[in-house]
Amino acid sequence: MSKFKGVVPPVVTPLKADLTVDYASYTRVLEHLIEAGCHGLFVLGSTSEVVFHDEKTRQEIIEHSAKVINGRVPLIVGVIDPTTDRVINHARIAKAAGADAVVVTAPFYTVTSQPEILDHFRYIREAVDLPLIAYDIPVCVHVKLQRQTTVTLAREGTIIGVKDSSGDDGNFRYLLLDLADRKDVFLMTGSEIVVDNALLMGAHGVVPGIANVDPHGYVRLWDAAQRGDWVAARKEQERLCRLFEIVWVAQSRVSGGASGIGAFKAAMKSLGIIDTALMPRPRAALNEAETGKIDDILRATGLLG
Repeated sequence: MSKFKGVVPPVVTPLKADLTVDYASYTRVLEHLIEAGCHGLFVLGSTSEVVFHDEKTRQEIIEHSAKVINGRVPLIVGVIDPTTDRVINHARIAKAAGADAVVVTAPFYTVTSQPEILDHFRYIREAVDLPLIAYDIPVCVHVKLQRQTTVTLAREGTIIGVKDSSGDDGNFRYLLLDLADRKDVFLMTGSEIVVDNALLMGAHGVVPGIANVDPHGYVRLWDAAQRGDWVAARKEQERLCRLFEIVWVAQSRVSGGASGIGAFKAAMKSLGIIDTALMPRPRAALNEAETGKIDDILRATGLLG
């Protein structure tokens, strides 16, 4: 379990003008996160806009990530696709490319029951000898990983961890209680704005998209929690909550995904981390006025001079 813990950002994938991956900018993103003290990196997740990348591009992203990271922190790879056998194929590619673990959602588009979801994870684990992390994100896959489903998968050894982006903090707390005796299972929250609460409850880490913008803040929050300084943790969390308000700047004009990830990209461009804030089609990039409002928030939270 000690290998997977702490601050593990879901890495933004910057694009060039022709909408292919900008690997020069992407390298800077990876180095930016490692230099800040992050404990692992999660590529090809929702913040990476994984579903917009074809199989060849996904493989190239994993291979490039593994080369740049070079074992300095664990490389966790999303192998997200609607059906079991397609996920297995992605997982095999991820293993060959150097992944330390893979992240799997419930099947989507097709409607599946909880027993079928159990089998989905089991089939993948049987086919690929690599640690498996369950990703609970009903806003995208439209099905919740129920408490008993997750506990069953963890106790039987099918999964080694959970990334919880369900927004259901009550269920997350019950998972922490249910699996408190399993030191080989780690539970991480995907919520950016209640990390201090999650860590106080016993969460083993956090996967915050906005850590692409301010990884140092989340590392400071984590360090404060580890030493039991909950006053400092709360203070840092409250500053990060103010920073998180960038995701709402464009929400009246674009989709939630474009508003959130687009805000991360706009902020990262303003900070000089990436060269463009382009989004994959049909998602719209933020405009100049929206970027100006984001820059104001960056200045207010101490990130931009």
